[in-house]
Amino acid sequence: MSNRTRREVTVSDADRVEHPSTALTRSDLLRRAGAAAFAASMFGSLPDKALGVYGPLRHARKQLSGELKILQWQHFVPDYDKWIDNTYIKQWGEKNDVDVKIDHINNALLFSTASSEVAAQSGHDLFQFLAPPSSFQKQVLPVNDLVQEVTKKLGPMAKVAKRSTYNPKTNKFFGFADNYVPDPIHYRGSLWNQIDTPVRTWENVRQGAPKLKALGHPVGLGMSNELDSNMLLFALLYCYGGFIQNQSNQIVLNTGANRKGAIEALKLMRDIYKNGMSDEVFAWTAASNNQGFLAGRLSLVENAISIARSAEDSGNTALSNDTWLAPIPAGPHMRMGNEHVMGVYVIWKFAQNKAAAKKYLVDQQLDYRDHFVQSKFYNFPAWTGAIKGGFKTIRKMAAADTHKPKGKYTVLTTIAEKYTTNLGYPGFSNAVMDEIFNSYLVPQMFAQVAQGKLAPADAVSSFDKQFKRIYRKWKSQGLV
Repeated sequence: MSNRTRREVTVSDADRVEHPSTALTRSDLLRRAGAAAFAASMFGSLPDKALGVYGPLRHARKQLSGELKILQWQHFVPDYDKWIDNTYIKQWGEKNDVDVKIDHINNALLFSTASSEVAAQSGHDLFQFLAPPSSFQKQVLPVNDLVQEVTKKLGPMAKVAKRSTYNPKTNKFFGFADNYVPDPIHYRGSLWNQIDTPVRTWENVRQGAPKLKALGHPVGLGMSNELDSNMLLFALLYCYGGFIQNQSNQIVLNTGANRKGAIEALKLMRDIYKNGMSDEVFAWTAASNNQGFLAGRLSLVENAISIARSAEDSGNTALSNDTWLAPIPAGPHMRMGNEHVMGVYVIWKFAQNKAAAKKYLVDQQLDYRDHFVQSKFYNFPAWTGAIKGGFKTIRKMAAADTHKPKGKYTVLTTIAEKYTTNLGYPGFSNAVMDEIFNSYLVPQMFAQVAQGKLAPADAVSSFDKQFKRIYRKWKSQGLV
């Protein structure tokens, strides 16, 4: 930490919560919905992947009734899905006299499936995204009342959660954050010791990458159209001061210090790729860096702790005991990462059981400790007070994990508390950021520079123009 120079970016939070406005056009939804046809058809054919279904006990005098349909992702920690399907929704459904049905799909299909449901005005009551779904604001119920109810009982929500679900332009919470996931560096301690290089700064990674590749263990940092690459590369821009938008949510990538920082970040990744990676990083899926690290081939990746937990569960103790965790490396501007995923539920306006959907969200957050434990510390609650004692308790729980290297999970609390921010920092996660994110423009910018197709300065100018076109579109709809 002493090696970093940090200039703090302060943002004043809007505290007032009232009501909203606009979002996706029908042509946007139809254009994006193509890939979802397969996903929608999937639910009837994969009963082992989709469908935790439970009948209630039909208690008398309950306020709720009927069926609650939820769609969420196939969790990277499979035991969490087993618990939520076989225990949690069964107990909640019996208690509230509601039939709860959960469908699980691959995270890459979430956005297109949501677009398909909105186009059809039919589907699930609750839909969970893994990144802020800001561009769907016109299609969802505002959840200001739920946020206020939970805040009254648990204290303030985590800043990353608020800035991922609140639109200061409309004074509306367009989604309900249930969790966020710290995004640590995973690295092989023995390999980095062998080259006598720490994992503290991005400059360390640049210097160490060629030595590690020479040992047969390249660095694995994605530049592909997938979630992990997106989160990593947005964060790398922060570390170098190359912000896409400012505190007022205006596009500034090609302006002043932002332009300089973005160019330096692009040069860094080009160097790391040329000297310490392979072409595979341009075609990765969200599972690829997991697979490469767990195969023992990669020396460093950035990912949630699903990698470390998978190493433990595999029985490969040599790899598991050599897997260390660290915060995102510091850049010349700051040390700051994105959440690996941001769990955000929306209640569609066309939901059939809005009352049950609302109660489910509130109840889940008010008693989140089991979700944290069953996800093996993957899901951090959107309200820190959802685990009694907050970060102090969370740190003790993480430190008590018995896997080697002993105490390695303690750093998760530090990452969650100090080095995790929202997509679009230092602004809010808005519809502009949502479209940039789901169009994978940032990974494309880095890939084109790394592959020598664009010079860094030209890439910044070119992509800034694309970002500004997206900004103008959403500004005209009153959402930024």
